[in-house]
Amino acid sequence: MPLPKISEARELSDEKLAEEILAVKKQLFQLRLQKATRQLEKPHQFRHARHHLAQLLTVESERKRAASQATEE
Repeated sequence: MPLPKISEARELSDEKLAEEILAVKKQLFQLRLQKATRQLEKPHQFRHARHHLAQLLTVESERKRAASQATEE
């Protein structure tokens, strides 16, 4: 499973972006729970989930920054 591309995150609508952020946060919680109970089979999923979450949050902040600059002008 390759790391997700940021271009995929930029194609999402604002609503889908928020839903995806929430889903990835839930996934990270589940992965931490599996790790704590020693049921985690694929530790690389942590890296993928954290990477994807960072991309989604970056896109979200870019959009917020662009919206705030548009309202200032």
